[in-house]
Amino acid sequence: MEVQRQNIIELKHVDFRYQGDSSFTLKDVSFTIPKNKWTSIVGHNGSGKSTLAKLIVGIETATEGNIYFNNQKLTDDNLRDIRNHIGIVFQNPENQFVGSIVKYDVAFGLENHSVSHEAMHEIVNQALEDVGMLDYEDYEPQSLSGGQKQRVAIAGVLALSPSVIILDEATSMLDPSAKQSLLKLIHKVKQEKDVTIISITHDLTEAMESDYMVVMNQGQVYKEGTPQSIFKDVHELKEIGLDLPFSMKMNQLLGFKDEYTTYEGLVDKL
Repeated sequence: MEVQRQNIIELKHVDFRYQGDSSFTLKDVSFTIPKNKWTSIVGHNGSGKSTLAKLIVGIETATEGNIYFNNQKLTDDNLRDIRNHIGIVFQNPENQFVGSIVKYDVAFGLENHSVSHEAMHEIVNQALEDVGMLDYEDYEPQSLSGGQKQRVAIAGVLALSPSVIILDEATSMLDPSAKQSLLKLIHKVKQEKDVTIISITHDLTEAMESDYMVVMNQGQVYKEGTPQSIFKDVHELKEIGLDLPFSMKMNQLLGFKDEYTTYEGLVDKL
């Protein structure tokens, strides 16, 4: 018997228009985010994907339609409580740093939740260990590499034990090696912490790592499904301005018939 998919977030007929704009950024957007899975929301610049992140975390409010978290409709009354279950990591982690050294920065959110110093020390150490940054606890955040900064930002989110972690273009400023390292960390966090990952990205190579994809175009859902199903028709993705992953470009150049190919799959073929 087929197991019914559990969803943690649902958007129903959501419209959104920024104040002062004549046109809608999002129009009649409906989709679900599966629980404890990695969902990528992809699209070119201006497709509305980053606005979706702001709506889900409650930074912005939908003009029309509703957003649900664990079947609970997001309202002004429960916004603060629901926000406690969602962490977000931005493109530039320096915008999130508030502590003079790494361990103080990771502890900042815990201080706002009145966590005792004894418990705080243990939680911070565990969060930094989870992301491989415990040896850097006394470093200034500004002295770290881009990849290390993102790891610290993720540690700050993990310390608060969220149900959902949103990564808003979190890998876009990293070099290929640091990006691959961070993607491996995201897999590790998802598996070990039983959290839902939502990555907002224009990078289809990153999206191939996820369990589920929502493709946005001109403020609407263009298509959604597993990466395998999304990449069945690569011409559609090209038409809306998305650049194919390197592995799939090489797959086509080498004349292999199947269109969906991860980097590891391409290496196996060669």
